[in-house]
Amino acid sequence: MVNIKVNGLPLEVAKGTTILKAAKMVGIKIPTLCYHADLPAWAACGICVVKVEGSPKLFRACATQVQDGMKIITHDPELYEIRRTVIQLIMSTHPNDCLSCPRNGNCELQTLAADFGIRDVPFESRVPEIPLDDSTPSIILNPEKCIKCGRCVNVCQQMQDVWALEFIGRGDDTRMAGAGDVLLNETPCIKCGQCSAHCPVGAIYEKDETRTFMRAIRDPEKHVAVQIAPAVRVAIGEAFGMEPGTISTGKIYAALRMIGVDAVFDTNFSADLTIMEEGTELVKRLTEGGTLPQITSCCPAWTDYMEKYFPDMIPHFSTAKSPMMMQGAITKTYYAERAGIDPKNIYSAAIMPCTAKKFEITRCEKMYSSGHQDVDLVLTTRELARLIKALGIDFLSLPDEAADSPIGRYSGAGTIFGNTGGVMEAAVRTAYNLVTGKEIDDVNVNAVRGMDGVRRGEVDIDGTKVRVAVAHGMANVRDVMKEIQAARDKGEEPPYHFIEVMACRGGCIAGGGQPYNTTDDVREKRIAGIYKDDESSVIRCSHQNPEIKQIYKEFLGKPLSKKAHELLHTNYVPKPLYRK
Repeated sequence: MVNIKVNGLPLEVAKGTTILKAAKMVGIKIPTLCYHADLPAWAACGICVVKVEGSPKLFRACATQVQDGMKIITHDPELYEIRRTVIQLIMSTHPNDCLSCPRNGNCELQTLAADFGIRDVPFESRVPEIPLDDSTPSIILNPEKCIKCGRCVNVCQQMQDVWALEFIGRGDDTRMAGAGDVLLNETPCIKCGQCSAHCPVGAIYEKDETRTFMRAIRDPEKHVAVQIAPAVRVAIGEAFGMEPGTISTGKIYAALRMIGVDAVFDTNFSADLTIMEEGTELVKRLTEGGTLPQITSCCPAWTDYMEKYFPDMIPHFSTAKSPMMMQGAITKTYYAERAGIDPKNIYSAAIMPCTAKKFEITRCEKMYSSGHQDVDLVLTTRELARLIKALGIDFLSLPDEAADSPIGRYSGAGTIFGNTGGVMEAAVRTAYNLVTGKEIDDVNVNAVRGMDGVRRGEVDIDGTKVRVAVAHGMANVRDVMKEIQAARDKGEEPPYHFIEVMACRGGCIAGGGQPYNTTDDVREKRIAGIYKDDESSVIRCSHQNPEIKQIYKEFLGKPLSKKAHELLHTNYVPKPLYRK
């Protein structure tokens, strides 16, 4: 521990604490722009500069560790002017088109300019003329708005290990671009959207498809069926002032009906369906022989990463589609048959926490298993929140409504898919039943819960020890994959039997399409909300869901049946890192 003073206030903090964090401990907010709690301090913007008594230098609070006896000044008239000037300099290279910017009203630079009362910029405008990059179906880059904070590059390279973004050039000519200075869709980009989630301005954002969705709503020939993902229900409320983690499932159903949707379903139902298929596949590999470990395949950003970086892992992948794609296929087959609707007239949309889902719907020919495109459109949580506001819907006052049947009911196991470790836990609950014919004594599989980047454990299934691992954040996943490769190359037994992977830290609750300003504090609250939804469920195991039992009895036959394979399973192929 070291003793310091911040604006005259004595404080004892751990050695290695930054000035920024120390100030926060005594309720002092130092303004920042390039800093994000998820990332190492980059010290790029210079807005967080502070003074230290006895030194002629200014120190960047985000990257400077405290020293014993340090006396820090975080705010005074001179620092105010310095910060104001830095903000004005940044604004001189930034377009002045806030009204049409996707981050208008939720932009960190805009907020700082307002806080400092900036009404004019005394410097010559030097906005670069760089074309928009809309080459991917998920993410749009607008390099003209880049403030060179480094967040997107750090996220892509360090947190996600994808290396699809980099800075090109030097000095004033520095710009953010696809790695190798090619279009983003030609890079190793996995469309996870973490760059857009961490960008403080409107330089990277999701492709907005709300108008396309509304055109489908207005089309009298379209029967619009919408599904919502597990993680959406504990995050969308933040856009309306709710605390992160607040469960707003019923309000989302109600809002969708007010928008004009014909049928409201829940992806949690198909998460239960996924567990039946994936769990049966795991049991078959364990008991009859098959490639181990089995790796989950619910995350499209992860499957894209695997096809590019670890194509030798393809045999380890579960062939089960993601819950979203299963729901789309079932909507245009089973539901269409039950409702007496021609599948060509069904418009299947999905509300997802993930930008990679926009890419997934046309990923390969298996995404058309119903004879039509199984999912026609994906909106992120942010897009749905904007649409609700645009249509004048008072979200907070909406009554709670229920989803439609027969593909809307779900178990607690279905809802925990939104958390890192949730797919694993849901699978264990049902795998236990598939192996033993009995119900697991404690459905809470605590061994796979938590926020560690990689979690390893052992699950006892009636005397059979199943070694499991959970990894989230692609850099952590890379390490697990190399561990498996090393054991394989040495001819050793695999270190695990079952592995769950999520591309984003925390899982889908922190996906690239979720509300902005996600930190670990926010992640923890969303995770708690998901587990609360699980604990309040009457049914907590996928195989117990009566609508799951019904669909197998009436339509699919049994898990891994021929029809199930046709509609609910997919395949993977190696892909080059660069498309050119």
